[in-house]
Amino acid sequence: MTVFTAAVLQMRSGLEPAANVAALEELVAEAVAQGANYLQSPEMTGMVQRDRAELMQRLRGEDDDLVLAAAARLARQHRVHLHVGSTAIALDDGKVANRAVLYAPDGSLKARYDKIHMFDVDLDNGESWRESRTYRPGECAALADLAFDDGSARLGFAVCYDMRFPQLFREEALAGAEILTAPAAFTRQTGEAHWHVLLRARAIENGAYVIAAAQGGLHDDGRETFGHSLIVDPWGRIVAEVDGDSPGVALARIDTAEVASARAKIPNLKNARPFRVGAVGDDVAGASEAAE
Repeated sequence: MTVFTAAVLQMRSGLEPAANVAALEELVAEAVAQGANYLQSPEMTGMVQRDRAELMQRLRGEDDDLVLAAAARLARQHRVHLHVGSTAIALDDGKVANRAVLYAPDGSLKARYDKIHMFDVDLDNGESWRESRTYRPGECAALADLAFDDGSARLGFAVCYDMRFPQLFREEALAGAEILTAPAAFTRQTGEAHWHVLLRARAIENGAYVIAAAQGGLHDDGRETFGHSLIVDPWGRIVAEVDGDSPGVALARIDTAEVASARAKIPNLKNARPFRVGAVGDDVAGASEAAE
């Protein structure tokens, strides 16, 4: 059993990375003062910028990024696990990575994950998004072990739109993840419809905690995000929430014994069986052959 305190840091990131770093520093200090030792910021912590040319002009590589440098320093300063939900990182091929990064309490890099699923959608209200025009999708799921005084907890990574692909979370849970993450910049329209139910579903079907820090409110680039950063327990109960879309923090006690308890009650990870999808009549034919 491992027990620790998790915090979601809800932000309203703007166009200036330096200003967003300052906002992150304030939220980290607030959460640490309340006892958090794992902290998660939202997707696009460093900059929320729809204009591709402006985004590319301000981007840096991982080694020169302001947010990541600050996060490593803050993790070391406060002796906490600091999970940058994601930030945009320039790649050598002219594309961008939507990259999540985890720093250990000594400030060392613990894990990185590039968002796999690109948000290429057209919404009812006229919003249209084509992440694949700018971002290079990741190809690998990621896990990391969080070390605490009384033990460790395994964490699985995802970012925003990934949460609509349950197979990613299932594979991470099967690989031992007790905590699943989904930091996001969910649009208001989709957030109002699906945010809470998707996160609760991912927790229930995997018997895992789900931690999802979010962007919230009207951003400088004109987009509007839903907020409502959440922590959901393995039984699907919301145990912490930043109510609304304003910047703030919410904390919850994480106990991996609750994961073991939920998975013992509903052992669907163990009970899953392989199957195939066939044409109508395939099963009937198989049953007839078996009867003969």
